[in-house]
Amino acid sequence: MSDASAPSPDAAGLMDRMYRRQRHIYDFTRKFYLLGRDRLIDGLAPSTGARVLEVGCGTGRNLIRAASAHPTIHAYGVDISEEMLSTARARIDAAGLRGRISVARGDATAFDPEALFGVEVFDRVFVSYALSMIPPWRLAIERAHARLAPGGSLHIVDFGDQAELPAAFRALLRSWLGLFSVHPRLSLEAELAAFARVRDLTLEFVPLYRCYAFLAVLRKGSP
Repeated sequence: MSDASAPSPDAAGLMDRMYRRQRHIYDFTRKFYLLGRDRLIDGLAPSTGARVLEVGCGTGRNLIRAASAHPTIHAYGVDISEEMLSTARARIDAAGLRGRISVARGDATAFDPEALFGVEVFDRVFVSYALSMIPPWRLAIERAHARLAPGGSLHIVDFGDQAELPAAFRALLRSWLGLFSVHPRLSLEAELAAFARVRDLTLEFVPLYRCYAFLAVLRKGSP
């Protein structure tokens, strides 16, 4: 692993401590409130043989779902937590997908896929409920965009501002999420719009479930 791919020791240690036990029940518990993940995966619409990268792949749940939904793709995942990756590797093996899915440890803000996978760019990159856990989340978006192939797209699903939900629910949700170092990025729609304008990208931003979550797609033009 090159220095550019190496995760911050402090951040990696924090995530490993957080998920050392949680990883065993992570997928069961998160299915109740990490909404919109399968909609993102179904909307990837990759071409035959496309290379698809997940940033913050966790237990590998989304990669396995993507590889099953799109049976010709080659899927890759990076995560800062070796604890989560150990679960991901076991589940990928159990699903019989080791030949189509590769995962490696890397920081979302500084990973080098050439060093990790021998792949320079990807047709699709997606980030599922990870930006709300990454303090320098803008750097993660920049890194993901930098690894898009011409004509590729970056897909993001995460917590929204819950603007159409009761104020008491919003307050309770954000307090609870804060216990897990999760902080919805309330300025994200405006910042993605500005990001897209500067780089001549198209942006689709769709609120989900009364703004509980959102789905965003940044598309890069062909050369």
